[in-house]
Amino acid sequence: MSLKNLSVVNKIPKQFKDKLLNRRINQIFRRFENSFNPNTNFIVAVSGGPDSLALAFLTKIYSLKYNLHPKYYIVDHKLRDESTLEAIMVKKILKKNKIDSQVLTIRGKKPLGNIQSFARRKRYDLLFSKCKKLKIKDLVLGHHIDDMIENFFLRMMRGSGLRGLVSLDERTKINKINLLRPLLGFNKKDLIFISKNIFNFYVDDPSNYNTEFRRTKIRNFIKELQKNGLDNKKFLLTLENLKHSDKALKFYVEKNKDKNSFFNLEKKELILKEDFFNNSYEVIFRSLSDLIKLVGMKYNLARGKKIDKVLNKIINNTLIKETLGGCVIKKVNHTVIMTKEH
Repeated sequence: MSLKNLSVVNKIPKQFKDKLLNRRINQIFRRFENSFNPNTNFIVAVSGGPDSLALAFLTKIYSLKYNLHPKYYIVDHKLRDESTLEAIMVKKILKKNKIDSQVLTIRGKKPLGNIQSFARRKRYDLLFSKCKKLKIKDLVLGHHIDDMIENFFLRMMRGSGLRGLVSLDERTKINKINLLRPLLGFNKKDLIFISKNIFNFYVDDPSNYNTEFRRTKIRNFIKELQKNGLDNKKFLLTLENLKHSDKALKFYVEKNKDKNSFFNLEKKELILKEDFFNNSYEVIFRSLSDLIKLVGMKYNLARGKKIDKVLNKIINNTLIKETLGGCVIKKVNHTVIMTKEH
């Protein structure tokens, strides 16, 4: 990026201008700019790790260039004694670098198990709530290449299908909020470089080294694979090919939902025609999964095993009434009727 080309060059803090003269930082920003294209205000999630701090810097420069006004939020999970102090420290570091932020705190009782899953869900709840309150549709996250590879293997261990394996994408939509991940094409080494050179700081979360967590085990497993020849570029090519297959399936899923389901406004029920189930199993499964989420108005899709169970009952004509994902599902003659659970 040439500083002369910035129409708002005078708005960029001097310490950022100086850093942008660094060739590597300049190149990283130019790559980021090409992969990031919102034209309205957005929210940035900052954890204090090197990836999210790099994201804070890159989005700040981008917002100055394009005259946008992003909001920055740090989530204090309260899962470690030092988490509050770290959140305050991250806020001060950002403020020192002309980036205003707020700390959001997770309240309530913490679970004994599935701690990371709990923290992730609560983090999104807080951030989504801010998006809706401020009427902002874009939430920007700091996931990078390593996260995408980890996610693939985590999903594989859970027995996920194609949709689960490719679920981490540059742009997804949940509850009318766009999740933007502009760093998916970036190596973590570049993000650490930015954090060190811009902020001279980042939080190294000790839970990243706790082998009791499945994600840590997966991370160590990937390191061993890399030592034995796992190539990130080839892996990403494989993922890209899988995404093409996933896109083809989505086409038939949308076609099935559009053609073979309709909503009865008077009775407030969704009706699935008999032809809804005259498709390949994967198309039927995904179509049903999407509609359960829609009718039940839930944040997450229902568990695959539970959907399989209901779907097998429908296909084998043994379904009477089931409750799943906030939905009541009934078989009436040759149709299936879905209503929201009360």
